[in-house]
Amino acid sequence: MKLVVKLLVGIVLGIILGLVSPEFVIRLFVTVKGIFGSFIGFIIPFIILFFIASGVAGLGKKSGSLVGKTVGFAYLSTLIAGLLAFFVAIIFIPFISTGQAAIAEGSSFEPFIKLEITPLMGVITALVTAFLFGIGMAKTNSKILKVGFDEGKNIIDLVISKIIIPFLPFYIASIFAELAAVGTVFDTLKVFGVVLVLAIATHWVWLIIQYAVAGAISGKNPFSLIKNMLPAYFTAIGTMSSAATIPVTLRSVKRNKVKNEVADFGVPLCATIHLSGSVITIVLCAVAVMMLTPDLAEPSFGAMLPVIFMLGIIMIAAPGVPGGAIMAALGVLTTMLGFGEAAIGLMIALYMAQDSFGTATNVTGDGAINVIIDKTSNVDAVDAN
Repeated sequence: MKLVVKLLVGIVLGIILGLVSPEFVIRLFVTVKGIFGSFIGFIIPFIILFFIASGVAGLGKKSGSLVGKTVGFAYLSTLIAGLLAFFVAIIFIPFISTGQAAIAEGSSFEPFIKLEITPLMGVITALVTAFLFGIGMAKTNSKILKVGFDEGKNIIDLVISKIIIPFLPFYIASIFAELAAVGTVFDTLKVFGVVLVLAIATHWVWLIIQYAVAGAISGKNPFSLIKNMLPAYFTAIGTMSSAATIPVTLRSVKRNKVKNEVADFGVPLCATIHLSGSVITIVLCAVAVMMLTPDLAEPSFGAMLPVIFMLGIIMIAAPGVPGGAIMAALGVLTTMLGFGEAAIGLMIALYMAQDSFGTATNVTGDGAINVIIDKTSNVDAVDAN
């Protein structure tokens, strides 16, 4: 059963149990939510440390002269996509959130057990350490350290794929059970359903903008470029993985007359570092959660701009598993926006519900970046090893 189906089942079962269960069952759900939420908070710094350090070190070792340009375009794309999502959210979400029940950060039910798992380091500390060691490993070609960080990345990847992701449906069920028990679940679902539709619409607006720019630079018809990328888009909806879609993305990019040397280099790299669709969803959902949660500050441009800048950096090496982007982003949301357990749980549920569409936007946008790189770079400078 696909993860998104399991999450939907978890939401439905959580709502039903929250509506009909006695208090001790709700308290059990709250206990599970608290322990698992604490575990996620403990893992977040390790995700940032190992994935970013390993990713930065790997970028430093890549051959060819296009690394900096590709990374620069990918980051710029992600940054502008985040800004677009913020302005869309500020314009539309107030109309759909007005009059809806607020989401309380604190719980109305006491857990049976409170287990606090304190992270070994803060998110910013992990980020700075990751870049320090990542750049250092790339500069010194430290093979021993690189192996250590790569193995650490593999361990955390295993934790995410074998523990966190499989347990997410139960975590989401516990959150919605509590929302149902306190009477705010249906208002929440109503708002978030509209937010998901808004996210997918914004994905396509951004894709059209990307290909309009790519078409203007390359002199090609942007809609023909998009048409050639549709196989990659629909494949990504099924795989929910940019990496797993690389063969189809590569074929689609080459159909857009991108030189083999550029495509063979740019597509795998963009699959790792370009997550503009994911950032659109994260920003839209974050603004919605902030507007529905009285304990959180009103989303202002000044507050969200550094968050969007940071998300662009974090996305460089997000875990390559379904939901990897939101897992990497949780540190930013908790540290910079003050998200608590309830807000984080809703963010995960919202993000995972559309993860396939965000991934599809990521890989389709990779095609636009490769068209731009192909036109603006000297192919002779590309090392096609």
